[in-house]
Amino acid sequence: MSDLLWAEVKHFFDVDLYGVLPDVVIEGTGLDDWQALLDLVGSQGWAYEYSQDGEVLDLPPAAEMVAAGGAAVALRVWPVPEVLAVFRPFSAESIDFDVDLRELQGQERLDILCDLFRVIGRRLRKPVLLMPEGVDVHPVLGFDVDSDRVMLLADPDDE
Repeated sequence: MSDLLWAEVKHFFDVDLYGVLPDVVIEGTGLDDWQALLDLVGSQGWAYEYSQDGEVLDLPPAAEMVAAGGAAVALRVWPVPEVLAVFRPFSAESIDFDVDLRELQGQERLDILCDLFRVIGRRLRKPVLLMPEGVDVHPVLGFDVDSDRVMLLADPDDE
């Protein structure tokens, strides 16, 4: 069974209202969490590409990736071929990434996003939160560690 139903959350996937690239954040992390994420990418068999300043390189250990950090560093991860998550190591204290709402339309794609959040959240034992693009206020949905599922965190009628 799906964590979320498309009919209940599709409002938050409207690119005209919420932007194309919503912000996903995992707060309260450290280098161990970044390394756990890198290990997870490998163990899940997800396709990925690591780059610095546009040059594709071998994936380094987390400490080197975070040290290189910033907008010029990107870890592109495809949990399935049609869905991309772009991780940017701005700091060790937070794992930040973007997803493209244009790739996440409909129940099947929502389930892929929920699976991604759930797998990452379980591995790190931390909430994975999605917020509208560039708006660092209140997450609209996210993985909740205690309930072990992705939950709606905002009411579309209040938006």
